[in-house]
Amino acid sequence: MKLPEPRCAGGMSLAQALYERRSIRAYAETPLTLGDAAQLLWSASGITSPEGFRTTPSAGATFPLETYLIAGAVDGLAAGVYRYDPAAHGLNRTAAGDIRADLAAACMNQSCVATCAAAILFGAVFERTTAKYGDMGNGFVLLEAGHAAQNVSLQAVALGLGAVAIGALDEQRLKSLAAMGDNEKPVYMMVFGKPNS
Repeated sequence: MKLPEPRCAGGMSLAQALYERRSIRAYAETPLTLGDAAQLLWSASGITSPEGFRTTPSAGATFPLETYLIAGAVDGLAAGVYRYDPAAHGLNRTAAGDIRADLAAACMNQSCVATCAAAILFGAVFERTTAKYGDMGNGFVLLEAGHAAQNVSLQAVALGLGAVAIGALDEQRLKSLAAMGDNEKPVYMMVFGKPNS
């Protein structure tokens, strides 16, 4: 599924997004727009040059991260789990249905996970980076996940969305819920929604 084109100009300044960034855990029962979901995904690992460089730096351009959208309430998108394809700026569904309750159970029953409109889960194929850098590559992968998550966090602020990083993860359960490949490991997750003000 092709996503709406990313917006690369205008909007909130970076300084303002940094100033306003907070962990928001209470969400209104308002769906995300497909455009906002697309913008969050692009900020995580979107293509930004003809050479294939992305919004997030990657050691040796090994790009170990796989980005998943877990859609619960996104206008124009059936509930399910989708793998983001940066080259096509599109989605490929890996699992159908609303899995937010199961997702919350895999995150120590945090209520914000159950009530979010959507989540982004980063999986990593560590071998893409360790093949080039050896054991040092493990740290590079985690650094890249942090870079991607910060991009997404600031993009969420600029879109007027609430977001929070989820640190308590049952990795095996998340891997199964997202239908990740055998060589992938979940490394980071964030949830989103319209702030409940």
